[in-house]
Amino acid sequence: MAAITSDVDVEIRRPRRSVLVGILLVVWLAAYFVLRGIDTLVLGGQETTAPHRWLTEHRDDVGRGNAVFDAIRVGVEHFAVLLQNLISQPSFDRPVPVIGWLGVVAISAYCAWAFGNWKVAVLTAAGLGFVGLQGLWQESMDTLALTIAAVLLSLLIAIPLGIWAGLSNRAFRVATLVLDLMQTLPTFVYLAPLTLFFAIGPAAATIATVIYAAPPAVRLTAHAIRSVPPESVEAARSMGSTSGQTLTKVLLPLSRSTVVVGINQTIMAALSMVTVAALIDAPGLGQTVLKALQTLDVGVAFNAGLAIVVLAIVLDRVTTAAGDRPWRTANRRRRLLLAAGAVGVLVAVWFSRTYVWAAEFPSQVGIGSWIAAVASDVTTWIQDVFGGFTYGVRDAVTNGLLNPLEALLTGSPWWLVTVVVVALAAVLGGWRGAVPAAVCCGLLVATGVWHDSMVTLASTLLATVVVVAVGLVLGVWAGRNRRIDTWIRPVLDAGQTMPPFVYLVPFLALFGTSRFTAIAAAVVFAVPVTTKIVADGIRAVPLATVEAANSVGSSAWQVISKVQLPVARRAITLAVNQGLIYVLSMVVVGGLVGAGALGYDVAAGFAQSELYGKGLAAGLAIVLLGVLLDRVTQAAARRTQNFDGRGDKR
Repeated sequence: MAAITSDVDVEIRRPRRSVLVGILLVVWLAAYFVLRGIDTLVLGGQETTAPHRWLTEHRDDVGRGNAVFDAIRVGVEHFAVLLQNLISQPSFDRPVPVIGWLGVVAISAYCAWAFGNWKVAVLTAAGLGFVGLQGLWQESMDTLALTIAAVLLSLLIAIPLGIWAGLSNRAFRVATLVLDLMQTLPTFVYLAPLTLFFAIGPAAATIATVIYAAPPAVRLTAHAIRSVPPESVEAARSMGSTSGQTLTKVLLPLSRSTVVVGINQTIMAALSMVTVAALIDAPGLGQTVLKALQTLDVGVAFNAGLAIVVLAIVLDRVTTAAGDRPWRTANRRRRLLLAAGAVGVLVAVWFSRTYVWAAEFPSQVGIGSWIAAVASDVTTWIQDVFGGFTYGVRDAVTNGLLNPLEALLTGSPWWLVTVVVVALAAVLGGWRGAVPAAVCCGLLVATGVWHDSMVTLASTLLATVVVVAVGLVLGVWAGRNRRIDTWIRPVLDAGQTMPPFVYLVPFLALFGTSRFTAIAAAVVFAVPVTTKIVADGIRAVPLATVEAANSVGSSAWQVISKVQLPVARRAITLAVNQGLIYVLSMVVVGGLVGAGALGYDVAAGFAQSELYGKGLAAGLAIVLLGVLLDRVTQAAARRTQNFDGRGDKR
């Protein structure tokens, strides 16, 4: 009887929440037609408020003269430049690197073979050779050097923190709160504040990358330590092992595969951030893509984006193979082969330090110009043949959906939008959603970029609706069909390895510079993570529950709509949460291709010194939007779990 009563309560509460949401939206629309144009806090692209101007005038005073910041900046910059000088052409004084292209390829392939297998070694050599043939060897090595520097610093911090969080419940709770916040922030957010303390250049870029890339390693290391069977730990302690011996002999060896996954995710995050850090003068492929996007040169952007994808694939495959292969238990034959290979590597390094042809990648055999030309020709052909359709879709969505939603958000009084957002947060997530919503809305008003925040929010909400719809369809399909999941999972994994810049290039070719371009890129960027979460949620539905529904004659649609989706709704709410965060991240980056609003404000703040204060305020506004969306959706997920009777009531 209790179970029946609980189910009845759930069925009663769900319509009430949807009805309340509907009433709020209707009231908002009615109030909009009466009050539109009042208290909208419009601020033009080149206009700044007094706080913005104050931030611009005093930006050099924040970190100047601080011995701690100066020491960190100098140390990180020297470390990054040291790695950069090893494998790339550093300056006119030294026109060739310490280790030329032949040595880099040999070392990279050898490491891939030693930690993985010969197939990964061939892929590594072929991938590095390909970026050289693209005419982007120098830029690729700059990107690789900064990525390696950031990854090493990230792991130096993240692994000990992860171990601490894995061993201490209190540290784990604190780390979870901090990591949740860090992983909700788009990549742009890390850049502006750090330039206050460390100035524009490799140091700020590397530190921003460390902050962005460390959370996956911390989280997965802690998870790995906490997932070790208690029986193994107790057995070690019963034999007299100390805490240090238990850690090094039991916990870390049993956690190795998961820790390697964390390292893999850190590397992918670092590569993504290093390319975006081109906005604060980080050298490498990001600079090439950024300049090409700014000049709308799709061919050059495609060529550089392809090189980024190749580097991402190589780094992903090498670290994945290192996690899958028990390389520490190599047999004698393999050790002999590795020793012989090491000799070959030393010979290749010697050649690269002795002969110019082995030091500088031969430019006369490059195919980069051909790739860029083909990409430009294909772009022109697509625009000529399909331009009417693609531009028609862009204009239809923009005029029919985006413009009305944007008008509602930007044309309503700021206090009306705040009241509606807080009320919606209270309905969906209770006080846990309403309080952060109220605080974030108040701070958004204080930033002085309310109008641009609402423009960004409109694009984010529209893209999220599409992402959730597509993610639900693909996720349910993959969750119910193992074969489909096997087919699309590699595609989804590959989609999550590509940096945000890469997604902009094909949609720039299809739709030109517009807000819709950023929305389309955001949809493709966010669909993989949403689909995977929904598929895992559908697959986690107890088989007995599905079989019970089938036994009473339910159709496939009835099983999906009446059983699997309701039972998996907490996973679906989490998918919406992650979809929102990913969409916001890409919509902001889309400011580089015509999306405007907060993304443009941040980019303009780096490019024009007089707009630095406004760019910094826009970065803060992005943080507030991310926290607002994250807290409300997480509160809704927690409330859904409680209504299911499966969560706690704390």
